[in-house]
Amino acid sequence: MALSGMRGLSVFISDIRNCQNKEQERLRVDKELGNVRTRFKNEKGLTPYEKKKYVWKMLYIYMLGYDVDFGHMEAVSLISAPKYPEKQVGYIVTSCLLNENHDFLRLAINTVRTDIIGRNETFQCLALTMVGNIGGREFAESLAPDVQKLLISSSCRPLVRKKAALCLLRLYRKNPDVVNVDGWSDRMAQLLDERDLGVLTSSMSLLVALVSNNHDAYWSCLPKCVKILERLARNQDVPQEYTYYGIPTPWLQVKTMRALQYFPTIEDPNTRRSLFEVLQRILMGTDVVKNVNKNNASHAVLFEALALVMHLDAEKEMMSQCVALLGKFIAVREPNIRYLGLENMTRMLMVADVQDIIKRHQAQIITSLKDPDISIRRRALDLLYGMCDVSNAKDIVEELLQYLSSADFAMREELSLKAAILAEKFAPDLSWYVDVILQLIDKAGDFVSDDIWFRVVQFVTNNEDLQPYAATKAREYLDKPAIHETMVKVSAYILGEYSHLLARRPGCSPKDIFAIIHEKLPTVSTSTIPILLSTYAKILMHTEPVDPELQNQIWAIFSKYESCIDVEIQQRAVEYFALSRKGADLKDILAEMPKFPERQSALLKKAEDAEVDTAEQSALKLRAQQQTSNALVVTDQRPANGTPYVGQLGLVKVPGSANADHNLQNQGLAQENGTLSKIDPQSVVPSADLLGDLLGPLAIEGPPAVPTEPHGIIASEGDPNPADALALAPVDEQTNSVQPIGNIAERFYALCLKDSGVLYEDPYIQIGIKAEWRAHHGRLVLFLGNKNTSPLVSVQALILPPSHLKMELSLVPETIPPRAQVQCPLEVMNLCPSRDVAVLDFSYKFGTSPVNAKLRLPAVLNKFLHPISVSAEDFFPQWRSLSGPPLKLQEVVRGVRPMPLPEMSNLFNSLRLMVCPGLDPNANNLIASTTFYSESTRAMLCLVRIETDPADRTQLRMTVASGDPTLTFELKEFIKEHLITIPTVTPSPVAAPAPAPQVAQPMTALTDPGAMLAGLF
Repeated sequence: MALSGMRGLSVFISDIRNCQNKEQERLRVDKELGNVRTRFKNEKGLTPYEKKKYVWKMLYIYMLGYDVDFGHMEAVSLISAPKYPEKQVGYIVTSCLLNENHDFLRLAINTVRTDIIGRNETFQCLALTMVGNIGGREFAESLAPDVQKLLISSSCRPLVRKKAALCLLRLYRKNPDVVNVDGWSDRMAQLLDERDLGVLTSSMSLLVALVSNNHDAYWSCLPKCVKILERLARNQDVPQEYTYYGIPTPWLQVKTMRALQYFPTIEDPNTRRSLFEVLQRILMGTDVVKNVNKNNASHAVLFEALALVMHLDAEKEMMSQCVALLGKFIAVREPNIRYLGLENMTRMLMVADVQDIIKRHQAQIITSLKDPDISIRRRALDLLYGMCDVSNAKDIVEELLQYLSSADFAMREELSLKAAILAEKFAPDLSWYVDVILQLIDKAGDFVSDDIWFRVVQFVTNNEDLQPYAATKAREYLDKPAIHETMVKVSAYILGEYSHLLARRPGCSPKDIFAIIHEKLPTVSTSTIPILLSTYAKILMHTEPVDPELQNQIWAIFSKYESCIDVEIQQRAVEYFALSRKGADLKDILAEMPKFPERQSALLKKAEDAEVDTAEQSALKLRAQQQTSNALVVTDQRPANGTPYVGQLGLVKVPGSANADHNLQNQGLAQENGTLSKIDPQSVVPSADLLGDLLGPLAIEGPPAVPTEPHGIIASEGDPNPADALALAPVDEQTNSVQPIGNIAERFYALCLKDSGVLYEDPYIQIGIKAEWRAHHGRLVLFLGNKNTSPLVSVQALILPPSHLKMELSLVPETIPPRAQVQCPLEVMNLCPSRDVAVLDFSYKFGTSPVNAKLRLPAVLNKFLHPISVSAEDFFPQWRSLSGPPLKLQEVVRGVRPMPLPEMSNLFNSLRLMVCPGLDPNANNLIASTTFYSESTRAMLCLVRIETDPADRTQLRMTVASGDPTLTFELKEFIKEHLITIPTVTPSPVAAPAPAPQVAQPMTALTDPGAMLAGLF
């Protein structure tokens, strides 16, 4: 842009650069915007030079990040100027300031069309550039025929035709109907005969878009594309300016090969042979050199050629050559090339008869597992997983187990699952499978999902020959001084069922087995104790003859847990204690577990789902896995429509239909915001099958039901339908056993007055916030910190925004590794003034304990205020112009907490209201001013006057004025709340000697956003 001679513009830019801080810059910008607005009001007195200068200033202010909400008509009007300098300004500024849906663009359509069909090539280029940048559906319907004529015109210069091709591409993407398939297939083929490489490159971009939607109509373009590749591969008639580091126009080569991949196959043998010759030349002529730019260009062409070779299902010899070339790339020092080599070798696995060739590079791929770059390690893991079969499964799984000890925490969960899938899928014998899974649990117990050890139990139960071996291995692992809790679970279960098969071996008597298992009892959580109690009952049943000492020890344990607060543990202890006194009948009751019915493994089903992905979908999944490490983790997902899966159901109390209305009427106290949502747990009803609870955790297809702790009364007295008090509800909505640290309400109020701090904290997680606010936009970063040495799983975050806020939360990982912190940006846009508050519905699992918290987010009204100082000359005219309701509201506020004027001034400053001293002659009064930003009001000046009574500090008169009635009311109520409300710590309730029956809240209050928001205030 030629700015020479515009002294005013140069001075303004210089002033902006010389500003010492942001406040000075904003004041200078506001002054200039006021000047431009004043000059535009008297448009008749503006010369074309002045209008051009002021529009340039508007563009510069917009580029600095400030909103420019006026002058759009002046910018659009410059498009119709007869001279190039004014027309250039009009097109550039319109392209930057307006979007495709702006009403002013309709006024410019005719002028733009006149420039496109005119004879001035410079004007044509300006018009095509603007349409290509912001053209919408209306532009497409009005201008597409004229743009097409320019593209196929032989009288236009290549510069214009290039822009016409890209402009038509934009219009086609907005409205595909603008390109008539029947008439354009032949014209597209003619465009591919173009000798000018600039026009050809632009036309090829258009062809890629066309064939991606309908390749059948453009078969005539296929041989032309092959001829273009031949011309470029032989470097025939390629001008020097289109040769990049010795490579003839690499961009055109890539686009041409991309277009060929949309055709299913190439039937013509001559065309197919010519194409393979070109691809062979590309494969042979690409090598790694020291020049980075040449490497990037040559490898872009090479990897597109590899994708085309895979698409065409080339001969085995060429496929072998591709694999050999990729094998060279995964061994070079440059990490980007290694990454691309591993990624494309993974895609090559989709092609038949290539896996054996890829196996030759197995050693180098395993070496890539130790690469410093985690993205390369992930690609190596995916490649090893894909190339594994019966012949190399042992080697690959052993390497993965070795690597597991030194792998990053971010990879261990995925690594463990893939090793378990490979061990099950390609196990040479079941004993090797048991060895692998037990090693997996021993080395990475925190990252082994329950589905893995469930599957081992199923295999051992269904194979009698495997049972003694599995029991022996479980006994050996229990000898270790420190083992993971998952190992305790699987070992206890196996030894409880099959330890009697080892009775004659030294150190394997029932008393020895009981002693070594009982040593682990103090170290396990409440979810494991029920399995140990079942194991004790099984050991007692298998002991022949009865050992009185062992019997008394086990009975003492059962008696101890008969009064346990955990319902699951209490029920098992009571039942096992009663059953163990039945003597010979005990063997019939606690008989050996029957075989599981044959069904598909949950792990193998997961693997099959991953294998049916196409190459492009796999590539997208690989890229997505760089952000989260749980791509294949078997966890329970909460369905989007709120309907729970069968595997997620557990027994908890929910209100029946008979008393739902009664509960709604008697729900006197609203739920305080930020407190953990709770549902009264229900004691577990004993099933008819005495082993039902033992079998429950062994369901291979889903996780065990999570035992809950009772926190209240099971049912109300006088319940008209007591049987209806039990129902199935999602486990995710069961009672929280975790209480927050500190007062959540106080944390929220503190964050309303500052921009960083802790929003929520409990023993497992800390949620912090750091916010930045600019005009009506805000950016909050949620810091999710795992405080423990175990991962937090099933992490979910849902934003429930009020109607006046537009909020977008970035991806939240499902798993937070131990001692790790995850950052989740949240974008906020304020649409209109309101005091409603957004809610963060946050949930996670620690072990088997689900936790859910509803948290208010500090995106409140004062965050969109910007304090501004006003002088007496500015204040009084504005105050008088805003006369009376609804723009000026006055209220006598009573019940104000007493505070001196300096303290009230500090409170106003923290609310982003600037106190302006000296404006009110009464020393007991305050005047404050601020600017409120929203999409509807833009920048709106707000004025506040507080009149206090020195004799009674508990009341005052407040007057609020602004140019928007809603803003005036909302700001008045917001200030009144902070003058009256005193955030205090909620005292802990004193335990009553006899708690009254509680009425359970209906489930809709926990799932309906409207009900949830209503309960927060």
